[in-house]
Amino acid sequence: MSELNHEQIAERLQHLTELSVALNDIKEVDQLLERIVSTAKTMTNADGGTLYRVSSDKQSLEFDIAINDTLNLHFGGSHEKSSKMASIPLVDQAGHPNLSAVVAYAANLKQSVRIASVYDADLFNFSEMRRFDELNNYRCQSLLTVPMLNHESELIGVLQLINAIDPVNKDIHSFSETDQRFIEALASQAAIALSNQELIFQLENLFESLVNLINIGIDEKSPNTGRHCQHVPELTMMLAEAAHRHNEGPLKDFKMTDRDRRELWMAGLLHDCGKITTPVHVIEKSTKLETIFDRIHLIDARFEILRRDLEIQYLKQTHTLSATSEQKQAAEQAYKNELVQLDQEKAFLRHANIGGERMSDEDQQRVLQIAQRRWIDSHGVQQHLLNTEESENLTIKGGTLTADERKIINNHIAVTIRMLEALPWPKHLKNVPEYAGGHHERMDGKGYPRGLRGSQMSVQARMMAIADIFEALSAKDRPYKTGKSITESLDILGKFSLNGHIDPDLFHIFVKEKVYLQYAQKFMDSAQIDEVDESKIPGYLAPSPTS
Repeated sequence: MSELNHEQIAERLQHLTELSVALNDIKEVDQLLERIVSTAKTMTNADGGTLYRVSSDKQSLEFDIAINDTLNLHFGGSHEKSSKMASIPLVDQAGHPNLSAVVAYAANLKQSVRIASVYDADLFNFSEMRRFDELNNYRCQSLLTVPMLNHESELIGVLQLINAIDPVNKDIHSFSETDQRFIEALASQAAIALSNQELIFQLENLFESLVNLINIGIDEKSPNTGRHCQHVPELTMMLAEAAHRHNEGPLKDFKMTDRDRRELWMAGLLHDCGKITTPVHVIEKSTKLETIFDRIHLIDARFEILRRDLEIQYLKQTHTLSATSEQKQAAEQAYKNELVQLDQEKAFLRHANIGGERMSDEDQQRVLQIAQRRWIDSHGVQQHLLNTEESENLTIKGGTLTADERKIINNHIAVTIRMLEALPWPKHLKNVPEYAGGHHERMDGKGYPRGLRGSQMSVQARMMAIADIFEALSAKDRPYKTGKSITESLDILGKFSLNGHIDPDLFHIFVKEKVYLQYAQKFMDSAQIDEVDESKIPGYLAPSPTS
């Protein structure tokens, strides 16, 4: 083939320029590899092209893409890979570099190989290529094999071109030195692009691993909260995908790209990272009197002291010589009555110690009355049965946390926001702090920590709020509650959609697209998965059977 003219050189430079731009834009590796092979074929007018990449253990070249125009073959890239395309070892059985296969030779020596006539060459073992030719009634003649080296001269892969065809008479000719130089430039660009993509992939994996490291730390403090950190991102993504599919209503225009999905997933993983600073005794407080241990046992001991003192008093009364039979009987009855009352009060306080959704005013008042009982401590000092702090805990209206402890728990979201806003987020993850930091805000502006209204929140933050609540309601591993059924959880969520707590439009999608069921089947106990009558869910207008 004659040397290239200026027009042909300019055309090839244009191909290189276009590839360079494309390499920065294409994010899918398979598409990137396919573009590399296609461009190399076009530049050299080659009939076929094959690309191999170095295996993770650096011991072989793994087949990625093969394209042949004459045979109308296309493996890899946007097409299925072929199991017939075997990997090529880079070392032989003795552990020496494999120099018999031309692609392994080019890879090991990091040198390009240009062969004018494959069947006349005796330096390499072309038995596999000959077998391919026989099976496909084809003839490989000219060959150009180029190692793909990145900016640090590390081997990324090997690009091989077969049969350069004259564009005029269609004859097969050898690849020229100019072809080799252009393909070496292309291979270098491609290798650097692949290295950059691999580096970005590794950095993203490293970052996600660091995020999981935080969640492991939370998990070690509180296994229950750790599972929450795993399940909320999953449920958030389920709801996001449902909204993405939903093509009606106020959210019909909500769509996500793969980058949007990555950003939301990362926010989900980090939504409670501030809990790493929350004291364990607050996170794990399963009863109202629990701190390092459940202090209900101290109160039990005081009741035993009261029983002892009551028994001593009774024995004194009944063993006095001057006591009449009637007096002894009255003392015995009073003693028994008092024991019954002590047992009832002890049982009541033990029950009050278990957090519930709502403690009645009457029960709170009874706790304060029982607290006025007197007992004698080990120093002979008379004390109230319950001190002020114990009374405060046992009269908690809902749950197990006092107002101060609730502030400590709620502070985790402010810490989360501070932690996330302190990070130098790249452009495609810049919304992570807002998404993660908004899951305790409310549509009516009564949430925390910033008191944002629905219009001030992103759709993603509103999604995470629903996921956070549903997961908390249905979770059966919390130390302070049992897991609710799907119906019970949806009933509470529905009421929240009516009272301005959560986004009613997202709740509609949550129910209509049966996101709750998708989540339940993956994470909830089978005993919690009941039959849901969607027509009875507050705030949800179930579609008519004919719609």
